Amino acid sequence: MRVAVIGGGPSGLVTLKYLIQASASISCEPVEAILFEYQTQVGGTFAARSYEDAELVSSKQLTTFSDFRHSEHGDFLSTEQYVQYLQAYCTHFKLWPHMRLNTQVLSVTRGVDGSHIITYKTNEARFPCEWRCDAVAVCSGLHVTPDIPNIKGMENVPLAFHSSGFKSRKQFGTDKTVMVVGSGETGADIAYLAATSPTKRVLLCHRDGVHFAPKRNPGPVLFPILGRKSDLKEPGIPIDVSRANMFDTTYVHPLLRNSMVLWHYYHWYIKLILWLSSGTTAGMDQWIGRISPECHHPSKIFFNKSMKVCPYISLPYRPSMPGPRLWLYALRSAIVQTPVPDTNGRKVDLAPWPKEIGRDGTVYFFDNQQPEFSRLKGERIKPDIVILSTGYKQDFPFLEPSRTKPTRAYGTANQANVRGIWRRDEPTVGFIGFVRPSLGAIPPLAEMQAQLWILNILAPEKIPHPLRATDEEHYRLKLPPDSRIEYGVDHESYVYQLALDMNSAIGLWDVLAIAQKKDVRDGWRLLVVWAFGAHFNTKFRLLGPWQWSGAADMLISEEFWQTIMRRPLFFGKSAC
Repeated sequence: MRVAVIGGGPSGLVTLKYLIQASASISCEPVEAILFEYQTQVGGTFAARSYEDAELVSSKQLTTFSDFRHSEHGDFLSTEQYVQYLQAYCTHFKLWPHMRLNTQVLSVTRGVDGSHIITYKTNEARFPCEWRCDAVAVCSGLHVTPDIPNIKGMENVPLAFHSSGFKSRKQFGTDKTVMVVGSGETGADIAYLAATSPTKRVLLCHRDGVHFAPKRNPGPVLFPILGRKSDLKEPGIPIDVSRANMFDTTYVHPLLRNSMVLWHYYHWYIKLILWLSSGTTAGMDQWIGRISPECHHPSKIFFNKSMKVCPYISLPYRPSMPGPRLWLYALRSAIVQTPVPDTNGRKVDLAPWPKEIGRDGTVYFFDNQQPEFSRLKGERIKPDIVILSTGYKQDFPFLEPSRTKPTRAYGTANQANVRGIWRRDEPTVGFIGFVRPSLGAIPPLAEMQAQLWILNILAPEKIPHPLRATDEEHYRLKLPPDSRIEYGVDHESYVYQLALDMNSAIGLWDVLAIAQKKDVRDGWRLLVVWAFGAHFNTKFRLLGPWQWSGAADMLISEEFWQTIMRRPLFFGKSAC
């Protein structure tokens, strides 16, 4: 079988790796796979759209692939480190010979025999070339074509550009008013960089609020009034690996799984933890920009983990005036408080979405009936620089619709109705890496998607049961109908469902059978990581069609074990 992989980001690389290993892993026919990447290097958006001080918001423990880990210390990788990791991944698994870099896919069309024809062009070639294949993995990513909002009068701003063109603080200049439009993670990062640069003023515009969440367990200090301080030697476990899966996704009855009970539990649990540790429920130490009540629920939002800017936004709104609000804040913070970074008086003005920009460059905002509008009302704000951090469109210009048979046109990722990976009537075209977790990482989701898609096209008999649509609702986010993003999932629930689909979801008796072959210490570690650890993809390599002999030893390594031992609420520091 011949398979084309379009895109050289994490999703494309992990798909290519499983394709070239498929013959040995799942006893299928050999696969001839070629990866097409239009840039000169691998890494996708991490290589092409990175910027100064950019760091992944998902942890190293969760983001790296199941059988190849990042060796350096630290929980979070810079984008540069992550691209280096991907390059090392390609070298380790000998992927380079199967790639065609600096090669643009112009179109994918149907052959008369049911095949797919890839038309591509390199910079060196004068004319396009064709490659016929049996299946296509679309891994072109979510961050390619900028989504530019229609804001009247944008031409009246001296400098306006999309965040995809932002690279460093130098672009802010000196003594400029910078307005960042869009409060996602990139927008929050850029606003923070602007606030820590010699700018005159920084504004961050939002549509319907934002929920800032820490990348790490914030480590609240108990009784700071007694002079106690946070432990700088233990920065806190990454949030995305702090969730125990036992009875959360593993061994959960379908009635409970398919209900909203667990979602509501997390809703109230998060609100309680936020209030106890910072005094507000809008987000961690977030005193402005609350998401509207009908949407502020973990089943409906994407948490923003780029929260370095949060203290700058909260500064004007944190309780400071005498009264019950300040007294309650002072009383609670004397008992428990998450440390608040000092901004040295610098702030970022949160603002509603811009309605228009006048001929003289003055920006006018929509009245969202929130405190930030009242605070800015009446001011004449003239931004010198507008940076549109408004995301990207999901488009596939190379998937040409058929001129002769419109009903046989290629679909898009939004139309993939089998686990969000392929269309039921088009199994040979897979969309890998096009779902987004509310709290988690896309690369490990893409790895599990690649496993299931490849298994379905090469050895469908190894899938133990039909892939029922009724098993999908529980992992989907309940996003509002007008949401720009339609492909949100709960990370843990989604990967576990894909593991169940492949018979890779290891159970208690399976773990005990493996553990008894280890010494007592290692067997205990394996059992604890399986039950109380997050759903690391390595866990789903212990058995199933993609079983890997090194999975057990990797799971009991210090990398995974420390995600358990660093949880003070579970074991305390004495267990470390």
